Amino acid sequence: MKNRFTYFLLLCLGCAQAFGQNASIQGYVLAEGEPIPSASVVLKNAKNGTATDAQGYFELKDLKGGELFLEVSFIGYETLTQAVTLKAGERKTLYLELQPHSSSLDEVVVSGTLKEVSRSESPVPVEVFKPAFFRKNPTPSIFDALQNVNGVRPQLNCNVCNTGDIHINGLEGPYTMVLIDGMPIVSGLSTVYGLSGIPNALVERIEIVKGPASSLYGSEAVGGLINIITKNPGNAPLFTADVFTTSWQEHNADIGLKNRVGDKATVLTGINYFNYNNPIDNNEDGFTDVTLQNRISVFQKWNFSRDQNRLFSLAGRYYYEDRWGGEMDWTADDRGGDEVYGESIYTRRWELIGNYQLPVSERIFLGFSYNDHSQNSVYGDLPYLADQRIAFSQLTWDKTLGRHDLLVGSAMRYTFYDDNTPATSNGDSLNLENQPDETWLPGIFVQDNISLNDKHKLLLGARYDYNSRHGNIFTPRIAYKWTINRKNILRLNLGQGFRVVNLFTEEHAALTGARTVEITEELRPETSYNANLNYVRKIYLKNGAFIGLDASAWYTWFDNQILPDYDTDPNKIIYDNLDGYAVTQGATLNADITFPSSLKIRGGITYMDVFTAEPNASGQEVKTQPILTENWAGTFAVSYTLKRLNLSIDYTGNVYGPMRLPTLGSLDPRDEYSPWWSIQNIQVSWKKPQSAWEVYGGIKNLLNFTPPANSIARANDPFDRNVEFDPSGNVLPTASNPNALSFDPTYVFAPNQGIRFFAGLRYSLP
Repeated sequence: MKNRFTYFLLLCLGCAQAFGQNASIQGYVLAEGEPIPSASVVLKNAKNGTATDAQGYFELKDLKGGELFLEVSFIGYETLTQAVTLKAGERKTLYLELQPHSSSLDEVVVSGTLKEVSRSESPVPVEVFKPAFFRKNPTPSIFDALQNVNGVRPQLNCNVCNTGDIHINGLEGPYTMVLIDGMPIVSGLSTVYGLSGIPNALVERIEIVKGPASSLYGSEAVGGLINIITKNPGNAPLFTADVFTTSWQEHNADIGLKNRVGDKATVLTGINYFNYNNPIDNNEDGFTDVTLQNRISVFQKWNFSRDQNRLFSLAGRYYYEDRWGGEMDWTADDRGGDEVYGESIYTRRWELIGNYQLPVSERIFLGFSYNDHSQNSVYGDLPYLADQRIAFSQLTWDKTLGRHDLLVGSAMRYTFYDDNTPATSNGDSLNLENQPDETWLPGIFVQDNISLNDKHKLLLGARYDYNSRHGNIFTPRIAYKWTINRKNILRLNLGQGFRVVNLFTEEHAALTGARTVEITEELRPETSYNANLNYVRKIYLKNGAFIGLDASAWYTWFDNQILPDYDTDPNKIIYDNLDGYAVTQGATLNADITFPSSLKIRGGITYMDVFTAEPNASGQEVKTQPILTENWAGTFAVSYTLKRLNLSIDYTGNVYGPMRLPTLGSLDPRDEYSPWWSIQNIQVSWKKPQSAWEVYGGIKNLLNFTPPANSIARANDPFDRNVEFDPSGNVLPTASNPNALSFDPTYVFAPNQGIRFFAGLRYSLP
């Protein structure tokens, strides 16, 4: 009996000792995979609290066992509450991921108003995409990366050379303006070459505005704009590297390097190199499925320290690319010949971008950019030699007067374009002379962002431009924002846009195939009138989940629209001003859902109704859907993190509805409309906390979707040697050519590249 009592006493003492043992919690606070220093970590209803160190690490000691509630907060991010069950004496390690505050609505944007404002306060809706979004599906260029942005579609325009443009809400590439750090790199091929070769390591974020922005940015900003914001050299890591390869033997490398030059300057250098030199013909049409490329781009950005923190940044980029596609046995010796068909493009491009704050008491900024684009191309035996130079400068005065946030500015753009086609000749067949196209476009603009009260803001803006060819152009806009409460925001934007035809864009579409360009009249600048209604809704669930909804509906009416006519003559692309009117209208919905369990879902769907309306021969109005414009499109990204294994899984993709394709007449056997199609990808990445290394890999085009094998018309006769034409140039049906086809690679709606594996490695030295 005595022994039993002794054992019982010892057991009680042991339990008391165990319950009295102090427990602790340690861990890391992260956001988008990066450590968050100085984040607040406290226990709710207790006095215990601490802050994370430079590596995002924290530790709470001397805790009692039981169920505890940990609260983590940091400026700009949603507060995270985490339930933790802690046993006596236990030492628990946590990895806590913070989400950007209110679905990133409080981050700073510049694209909507040409000045820094909180995204939630901007009267103009701006979509923001960080590098973490694009890392879910690594691509060798920003052009390719945009395939996962709802309402934005990279469109290939040629099956052979694979050049293309960016469609926003169903509008062609010439309607999209591309900027780097707010400065236009405008040129007809900016969405091909401007968005290729920008090292991903240098990108801070990408801002996208859908709808006319001509009142601030001028011509080309009719359908929308893409603004690539590069990193501030002072905040960038010392060294970054991202390299990957695919089973198709595509190789891509992005390198970033930061240096200090004395006490006054910090410089950020980025290098992108892409190589694909493995001809593949899976569809067995005798042509390369994907254009072969050898591309290098060097980007450098300088930030200079000045008195009173005044801004002075200077950036430059050099880009060189050698790409070719064509018959599988084509070599460089066949370039420009008529024996083996190939399309070979040598491109040299350099850009200079700067922003300087004047040394005066007022906030006055001088921005400037210059780009020089030289292209030496051959399409079969047809040479295309072109040079384009664009100089741009802009002076802005940023002034706040009471409730009025004013921006006043002036801008000047000079465009020089010359090529070896009749587009830049004097048109005199007897005395033909070269006549380069030169355009001056000075303009002035004013914008007033009026804070009526805490909930209502009104933006008024207007711009006047004088085009040296077309004369006076006026573009006003108005925007209204109603903050119903912190969970609901409503925006209404009304504006006018304009666009002047750019031969370097429109002409190129013909040179990639066998069609010739015909401009039937002196083209007048087209104008557009746009209305956009945007609604943002934030939903916080009791279980800690967050749902962000962003819905928009738009209507745009075009006058004098300049459209390529593929239908009147299958051998030509005819450009003229539309005799009637054109409309693009639709609605879009984006949803962001974040669960406490590390599951994130992002999806979007867009409906578009795009058509032209003009009278036929009998005067009746006929509506036509433009070529390569879908009615439905959607994107999705599903991400999940297995914290214990340090693994992240990303499943991304897009889906597109049918679009009308450029067939070659009534006898063409190819389908007039594309099918529903989808490109889907999956990626697995591994990175330990505090590690500088990340390993990733996965599968692209998981469904192995490719267009029909007969996308290139008469691929067996690319020089049309066995094609007969009538006196008007129309193809005649013959025994060897019963469908009256000629060689044409413009029947393209999706990449020919099928399923492939990829693997990569990232390194970042803070």
